[in-house]
Amino acid sequence: MAQRTLVLGGARSGKSAHAEGLVAAEESVVYVATARVDGDDAEWRARVEDHVRRRPEGWRTVETADVAALLRAAAPGDGPYLVDDVATWLTGEMDDAGAWEGSGLDRVRGRCAELVGAVRDCPARVVLVSAEVGLGVVPSTRSGRLFRDELGALNAALADECDEVLLLVAGIPLTLRGGGARRYGMPSSETPDGEVDAATSGQAARPAPVVAEAPARDTTGSLVDRGLVAFPPIAPPDAEVRAAALARHGRLTKPTGSLGRIEELGVWLAACQGLCPPRPLARPRVVVFAGDHGVARHGVSAYPSEVTGQMVANFLAGGAAVNVLADAAGAGVRVVDLAVDADTPEEVRAHKVRRGSGSIDREDALTEAEVLAAVAAGRAIADEEVDGGADLLVAGDMGIGNTTPSAVLVAALTGAEPVAVIGRGTGVDDEGWMRKCAAIRDALRRARRVVHDPVALLRTSSGADIAAMAGFLAQAAVRRTPVVLDGVVVGAAALIAEELAPGARDWWVAGHRSVEPAHAMVLEHLDLKPLLEMDMRLGEGSGAVAALPLLSMAVRVLAEMATFEDAGVSDRPSELAASAEG
Repeated sequence: MAQRTLVLGGARSGKSAHAEGLVAAEESVVYVATARVDGDDAEWRARVEDHVRRRPEGWRTVETADVAALLRAAAPGDGPYLVDDVATWLTGEMDDAGAWEGSGLDRVRGRCAELVGAVRDCPARVVLVSAEVGLGVVPSTRSGRLFRDELGALNAALADECDEVLLLVAGIPLTLRGGGARRYGMPSSETPDGEVDAATSGQAARPAPVVAEAPARDTTGSLVDRGLVAFPPIAPPDAEVRAAALARHGRLTKPTGSLGRIEELGVWLAACQGLCPPRPLARPRVVVFAGDHGVARHGVSAYPSEVTGQMVANFLAGGAAVNVLADAAGAGVRVVDLAVDADTPEEVRAHKVRRGSGSIDREDALTEAEVLAAVAAGRAIADEEVDGGADLLVAGDMGIGNTTPSAVLVAALTGAEPVAVIGRGTGVDDEGWMRKCAAIRDALRRARRVVHDPVALLRTSSGADIAAMAGFLAQAAVRRTPVVLDGVVVGAAALIAEELAPGARDWWVAGHRSVEPAHAMVLEHLDLKPLLEMDMRLGEGSGAVAALPLLSMAVRVLAEMATFEDAGVSDRPSELAASAEG
């Protein structure tokens, strides 16, 4: 049976925005609007119009009073259905029945029973929004008290049928009943009683922290439900295992430190796994985030936007550089369409947020709802990969024009001037480079107004692919899974991820240093030292994949080299030094 969720809250509590965020990563949401708009009520009409504006373009809106019939007609795989809201629906039913003075209640209660039964039997996921009436002021009129009682009874009946019940208080979601679906204020691997499952995390079980922030208004004045992008505190890799790995290196048949960064990598991976010696890497996975960018229409790239969709097909066929490199390194490749401005195969567009993005030099890249959807999609993708057995992740990028928003994000977060972050990207000529300079200059003016708000910065200056990568990188840290970072586009997403989930960078290593000038600023800002410097600038995750053999070697050295005791070799430093030289 599909999950059923009830989201309760008072007026202006953020309950609708929170409910929208619960389904933001889904592709075919059916928004069931129950409001009956009075053309003479300007305030109510404006509130309805505000709700309409923040819905993603891909959502289907159904305006109906017969919610029960709509849910009964649903098939498995439809939806999810977001019903907003139950209180407004009940108001209409009481109007229709003339029940405000007590007569006609039997008809209203019959309709309520139909709705409860339809929710119970619906084979598709249902999210219901309703007003919580039990915490408010006692109504002064008989009709007000009657409505309170009827809505309270209906909420209770719906709650009995729902797997998950949430209450929004001052914009903060509180779990009244836990459900089976992952909610992103929580750790992603849970047991029913709220503790981390030691079997899936590789760590000792510990209480699962609930992290949710109050909504905050961005510069447009609209409400952002920060609970939807709040991450739990990031625990660093295991310090005790790190110490054990360092000690083990000191017992291996070599001078301590003689393998340089190979040793550092092995220690880091052991700490990430919580195990010394570490396990060999069994399932490294590359996820390529694909999306187009509106700014590419203004000549900032050497290639047309059509190439993005064509390259998605090339990834699927195994013909891209990252496919070849990953095959050589023993890694799998997955491509995900977040915002390709073309029709792509169904297998890659399950998490698609939109087609393209706004041109960031003159308009926002995304809406607020699209930012939430993209971050949620990235988190879901990370969870899918880890739940599928991935023990190391690589984020790659594919999108014509994507180095332009990346440069803007890097400049905004590091304080660099536009000219310092601008590279040639796909190889633009001098005229294209000047157009790119102008676009980044204008976009940076807009970005700096919201630089202290990572969600608003994503909305203003990124794209669904970059926002999803930020969610992916942060969620990987939540799931205690190491990540190898690629070049400037992934690096820009990493800067945002570190803002969203401070400490996530402890779970990352830089695969290489790109020739794009902004990438050096990313590495300095995150205090990461690249493993390779090969003058690469392709993207796709290629630079990170090129470094994977080093990580495999680092694990095997720590796990498979003989100790002095095992090999019967003296561990006296003088003899070892002579051995190292000769």
